Amino acid sequence: MTIGKYSFGVGDRFAHEGINQLKALIEAEERFGVHFVPVWNKSNREHQIVGTEPAETRAEADAAVKALNYKGQYFVDADHINLTNVDRFIDSSDFFTIDVADYIGKSGSMEERFLPAIKEAGRIYRHIAEKKGADNFVTEVSMDEVDEAQTPEELRYILREIAREGIPVQTIAPKFTGRFNKGVDYRGDLARFEREFEQDLLVIEEAVREYGLPENLKLSIHSGSDKFSIYPIMGRLIRKHDKGIHIKTAGTTWLEENIGLAVADPAALELAKKIYVNALGRMAELTVPYATVIDVDTTKLPTPEEVAKWDADTYARTMRHNQEDPLYNPSFRQLIHVSYKIAAELADEFLPALEKHTDVIGEQITANLCDRHIARLFSK
Repeated sequence: MTIGKYSFGVGDRFAHEGINQLKALIEAEERFGVHFVPVWNKSNREHQIVGTEPAETRAEADAAVKALNYKGQYFVDADHINLTNVDRFIDSSDFFTIDVADYIGKSGSMEERFLPAIKEAGRIYRHIAEKKGADNFVTEVSMDEVDEAQTPEELRYILREIAREGIPVQTIAPKFTGRFNKGVDYRGDLARFEREFEQDLLVIEEAVREYGLPENLKLSIHSGSDKFSIYPIMGRLIRKHDKGIHIKTAGTTWLEENIGLAVADPAALELAKKIYVNALGRMAELTVPYATVIDVDTTKLPTPEEVAKWDADTYARTMRHNQEDPLYNPSFRQLIHVSYKIAAELADEFLPALEKHTDVIGEQITANLCDRHIARLFSK
């Protein structure tokens, strides 16, 4: 099983936006002439928080494909799995993101730091292959959720050892330089990112040639949603070197659902406000699982009393990722990003609201994925 050159991880916390997400990728192909393979990704952590099962993600993807009569490739990603939780994804997934970041050492030689993680990736890969059949899924190896970025030289070592381990990796997710916080733009040295990203592309070319890894091997950008300042860089470089890319998004769809509710009608706006106020009171609980990938400035968060006075336009502009808008508040947006647990607890209100306002929400999702994401990669 081989994934296409360009692929897009359309994560969906509540498994309600499959059609809207697929519409966005179809529209992007019509507008920019570039086909993105949709990959519905959802992690074990997200399933646990929301109270869903991997089979629901498969059902969402299949239903969207059927509804739109889509004939292209599509996948369902068991995102950030390990040996303790992979079995629940075996039947419903055909893309497995093997996360071995916890096995990377903090000091020592490259062998001491990375070889234990690669050996673990091999164990997980072979477990999946035994259960599912080696030709029936796409393999990604993820090493991004660590403190220190991996250099191009370290990526070369990692890919060499992955090849020796016999893992037919098609996408690799290293830790890049800079901050990849959830739901907001990239923070870091753009010139350094550009230099190292290009070097990584050349390392991949070498790894395919020298180590016999799959010819379609490509970089995977985790927490790729909303990293608007690096999209033009990545787009320019993958075209220059004729390389593919996989970009993972998840929380950005939930954020657009939240905006869609705010602008849909007064009752839905009150629900969006309710989620925020509850999240504000439980901020420590909600942010702990995402501590390494968010930076919420609590002094910038509006009080419940302030939010109570907001109209739909104020709420949407505060949330929407438009850095030119003086109302845009990245701390507010990041807190909402991790507050989907609150929405899940309010499922009796929240899920019917998603159904009722699917057209309005769909407009937000399509504009977000097409205009703010893919357009930055492939606009001429």
